[in-house]
Amino acid sequence: MSGAIADAFARAKARGEGALVAYAMAGDPDLPRSVDVFAACVEGGADILEIGVAFSDPIADGPVIQGASERALKAGSTLRRVLDEVVPAVRERCPQTPLVVMTYVNVIMALGEERYAKLARERGVTGTILPDLPPEESLSIREAFDREGVDLIPLCAPTTSPKRAESIAKDARGFVYCVSVAGVTGMRSQLPADLSGRLELVRRVSPVPVVAGFGISSAEHARVVGAHADGVVVGSAIVRAAQADGPSAARQVCADIKRGLKR
Repeated sequence: MSGAIADAFARAKARGEGALVAYAMAGDPDLPRSVDVFAACVEGGADILEIGVAFSDPIADGPVIQGASERALKAGSTLRRVLDEVVPAVRERCPQTPLVVMTYVNVIMALGEERYAKLARERGVTGTILPDLPPEESLSIREAFDREGVDLIPLCAPTTSPKRAESIAKDARGFVYCVSVAGVTGMRSQLPADLSGRLELVRRVSPVPVVAGFGISSAEHARVVGAHADGVVVGSAIVRAAQADGPSAARQVCADIKRGLKR
């Protein structure tokens, strides 16, 4: 696990809080203004920023983030522009906050996994999440990332068996992202009854922190989930708020979630 990510979780724990991983889409509504959204999330209490890179077929994402992806693509967002323009600007404004890119395998492969890993490190990216990368096919990318010190952060689905979860956690870098619900990203009124048990199972075997995401959109969700995880990921609620009312609304969502993560 990178020192920056480990430190972010440690700082949150020392404050008596779970960590907040805040997701927004780079380039939504355009590249410069998306930097303002990321900075606002940190002002609201985000411990780690998850920087979405638009893709034409975002299979893991629900309508809110799909819409953000479409707006970002229309605004000219590409992986290279995110690395060259958005990441350095966010790094300058949020120097202590780990930056984790979230995109899809095709986006990385189009640039080249070795080239991406080198550029990501040079620009200040700490880790990367690729939701459509099966663990069995991740070795070459993980090795390329390891050489550059960029964490390949794995996901555990609700359908992941205990044995498979243990295998995924064993090779994890950064943190393990436990998907709360089957399906795509998006806000839910309720979370699955078995989520706490799944989180505890992964935490028992994981050498790195465990966070839960997909469907977490309120302080109460954060309170319930945070009792069984080291942190939560919030995306759709932030993206929807920022689209409607700008960076200040994203800041408020993060502040509300952080209240639910106090222990």
